[in-house]
Amino acid sequence: MLKIFLASHGRFASGIESSCGILLGGSDNMTVFDAYIDQSTVQEHLDAFFSTVAPEDEVLLCSDLYGGSVNQVMYTYLDRPNTRLVAGVNMTFMMNLLSEEAPLSDGRLDEIIEESREYLRRVLPEVRNESQEEDFF
Repeated sequence: MLKIFLASHGRFASGIESSCGILLGGSDNMTVFDAYIDQSTVQEHLDAFFSTVAPEDEVLLCSDLYGGSVNQVMYTYLDRPNTRLVAGVNMTFMMNLLSEEAPLSDGRLDEIIEESREYLRRVLPEVRNESQEEDFF
């Protein structure tokens, strides 16, 4: 089973969880941690999370910011079996990830990362010409 641990600075992680819950329904395989909002640490929560991981489980650690303090702590857990880490996650990434039903290969993980990059873009208003306006009405 794929088990996901999503952590962030502040409430970003729980916000992603809430939004994914609204759009996709709840997820039993995702654990979230909002760092720096109380005295608990990323390490404490990761240790508790890994205590629930079975030897046959796949683990995907997800953080908000590459090189940030949350990501740096998660990095120290990469020596665990079947554990991978992705930094800089966004809603598209998490929604695609949570929609996966098959085991998550490295190739599919890379595809999901690429797909999520496509949704980060500047949005410009559409320019309509006269023929488009006439067709609209």
